[in-house]
Parts: sequence; C-alpha cells; structure tokens
Amino acid sequence: MVVDIALKKVVDNSYKITIDKLQDMHFDKKVAIITNPTVAGLHLKYLLNTISAKELYIITIPDGEQYKNQETIDMILENLFNHRFNRNSLLIAFGGGVIGDMTGYAASIYQRGIDFIQIPTTLLSQVDASVGGKTGMNNKFGKNLVGAFHQPQAVHIDPYFLSTLPSREFGTGIAEIVKMAVTFNEEFFLWLEESDLNDSTLLAEAIKKAVETKANVVSQDEKEKGLRAALNYGHTFCHVIENETNYKTYLHGEAVAIGMAMANDVAVKLGLLTEHEAMRIKNILLKYHLPISYDVKDVDAFYDAFYLDKKSSDSAITFILPEHIGGVKITDEIDVSVIKDVLTSYKAH
Repeated sequence: MVVDIALKKVVDNSYKITIDKLQDMHFDKKVAIITNPTVAGLHLKYLLNTISAKELYIITIPDGEQYKNQETIDMILENLFNHRFNRNSLLIAFGGGVIGDMTGYAASIYQRGIDFIQIPTTLLSQVDASVGGKTGMNNKFGKNLVGAFHQPQAVHIDPYFLSTLPSREFGTGIAEIVKMAVTFNEEFFLWLEESDLNDSTLLAEAIKKAVETKANVVSQDEKEKGLRAALNYGHTFCHVIENETNYKTYLHGEAVAIGMAMANDVAVKLGLLTEHEAMRIKNILLKYHLPISYDVKDVDAFYDAFYLDKKSSDSAITFILPEHIGGVKITDEIDVSVIKDVLTSYKAH
C-alpha cells in the first residue's frame, strides 16, 4: 500500500538586497539582534538609531571562527527561549560571515524556522556570505558541515560599516570578489585588474557587481544542485587549510586565496588555465596582500580530508576549477596523482 503526499511549493523565497545607507525599520514583533563585542562596540549605536520594535533584545556572542559551533548556537537558542520568542519573531544578523551563518542557522531551527535579516558589516559578508541563504556551523570534522538553506527576508548592505574594517578583513572580502569574477564574469575580472578597490567609490561598484553575480547564480540554483557549487572555487582546498590550522592562522578569505592558487595549479596541469592567466589571478590577490602559499605537511592526510567536503561523495572528490577567466569546470574525474603533485609542490622542504 502506498499513500502519496502531493506537496506544492507555495512559498516565494525572493528578497531584496539593498546597497545603501541603512533606512529606518519598524517591526511590530519581538526582535533579537545577534552580534559580537567588536561589532557592537563599533556600530551597535548606529544600528539602534534605525530600528524600533515591539520588543528588542541584543544577544552578544563570542567573536571568532573558533566559536562557530554548537555551544554558541545553544547560547542563541537559550536566549530566544528565555525571552519567549515565537514563530512570528525575527532575528537580525549584525556582523560578519560567522554571525550571519550562525544567526541564519539558529533561525532555521528555532521552532522549525523563523525569519531573519542580514545586516553584514564586513566586506566578505557583504559580497558573499550574506547572500544566498547558506547557514551553518563548524564541528571537529570541518567547516559548515552542519547547517541549512534558509533564505533571509532581506539583506541591507551599508558601505559605512567598512570604514572601520581592518586591512586583513578588507583583503578577505577581496578574495571572494575575485572568486566570483574568475568563475563567472570575465568583464568584471578585467575591471578588477584596472581598479584600486581602496577607492570607496570603486569599492561600492565592486560590491554591486559581486552581489549581482552571486544573486544571478543563486536564483538559478538555490540549493546548490549544480551551478551554485562553482561559487566554491578555492574552497575545497581552503576548508582543509582552515581545519588543519584550527581556524586560527588564516581569515576565511585568506584561506580562500590560497585555495584558489592551488586550484589554479591543478587547472594549469589539466590545460584548463594558462600559466599567464593563473599569474593574472595571483597578481590581483597579491595586490591586496593576500597569501597564496601554504606548507602542506602531509600530502596524504590533506588529500583524505577532501572526502569531508560537502560536494564530494563516498568515492569521488569534486573540484571547482577555473576554465580560463570567466569560466568554470566542476569535475570529480581528476586523477589523484594530479592533485597530489600539486599538494607536493606546496610541501615544506
């Protein structure tokens, strides 16, 4: 005996991404702003001047990738239960990618899902992490291996927040901008080669171009069944590097930059990318003082860690490689010797 449940998708997850000075927002519901001490100290007053709500709470969680874990999620959930949040309540992610990922994940599981809004304060979160509905946390096995697709109600990108961004945090956002240009937009890449994003006007334009690029990809593949996986260019290597260094040595975008350099070396070996194109990509990364080298201590252990990547299967590792500039190839058919040769070239001597 078989009973079918005929379900139709009736929810429209579309939302607007606003790139401008924050406008006044009023909510006739309970609202919690999730932030960390660094962002709160710099910008919370600015945000509070734009928000009014039926009840407004501030939940401050520890600052850093090492706190992107179940313990911090439990801290957020406990606050929501203590303040009797319900399914009509709202969370606001106010910070960088770590804050956005954890706030979104907490929203996705609290009472089986409540709304949240992204107000990203770092360049990386403005151009990448806040857009697309990926939420999650890390565990001992790797980065973002626990999470959910849960789209925000809105994203508000205010370039004002970048005025206090440390130079390393600025560079980490640049890496994600370069990632999108290399894989999807050759014209954008050419523009990046000629532009200095230390200029605030050019930076605002770069944010717009990057957000438009990612929004176009997400609209075609929300749940990462195919095309959207290409946005993980550099990340297969990056996640291993972050896990090996316990998320303490590199900021995320710095590890992405190294991961892109490694992916480029694989692409050159396979004839997908010329050495000149690989150097052009490296030159942009170096212009913003991003690292492109890493000491691989154990090639076999590094390779085995790829199997924990979310794109991989039991028997095949999926790699995202640039196919010239402006194109991308997603493949799980690369001979292990090619990957290990590249990893060996990064091995400390």
